[in-house]
Amino acid sequence: MDTNAAPASAPALSRSLFAFSIFYGGMVCIAGVLGNKQVDLGPLAVEAGIFAFLLLVVTSSAVAELFDRATANRLVVIGFVPLIVSLLLSELVLALPAAEAMQPERLRAFETVMGSTPRIWLGGIVAYGTSQLLNVTIFSRLKREGGRLLWLRAGIASVTSQIVDTLLFVTIAFYGNFPIGQLLLGQMLAKVVLSAVAVPPLIYLFVALGRRLDRSR
Repeated sequence: MDTNAAPASAPALSRSLFAFSIFYGGMVCIAGVLGNKQVDLGPLAVEAGIFAFLLLVVTSSAVAELFDRATANRLVVIGFVPLIVSLLLSELVLALPAAEAMQPERLRAFETVMGSTPRIWLGGIVAYGTSQLLNVTIFSRLKREGGRLLWLRAGIASVTSQIVDTLLFVTIAFYGNFPIGQLLLGQMLAKVVLSAVAVPPLIYLFVALGRRLDRSR
């Protein structure tokens, strides 16, 4: 065996995929935290986690556009890792005793924001995986069938996946606790409007950014 042989070089990873992967993992983790606040957008009331989820949709669609459906699906699947680890770390930190010097009101606020039930955990995980994979599937199918309008493909995929995301999460997390019909309709309407308004311009921005990153190598 030649011990002086040069080590094999690592496989090349495009700059855009590397950057989008890091960004995607961050959005997966922060979405649940932001979801603890509801915000008013004119006549619409929506949980703030939608902003991070829309960025997840845009990122996975951009990866599907720049690379292929398989790569985008891998990004979504790998996204389960930071999602589940962040949930487990949250439970660990909640279980550990607080320092005596910590102010009680800060502790109560932290426990309120970070605390969650198993049904909300399950709803978030199922809704994330299903809706994100559905988004990639619809986006890629429309492209394969000749859809040339990037903004239209991204908008249709986002609207559909957000409806499914809301239906799954609200049903799994809250069904049986209280009537969920009004909540479902309100959240679906808000997410459809946001998807239609925000996703088309963002997908052009992300695709252009990805191409520029790869050209600068």
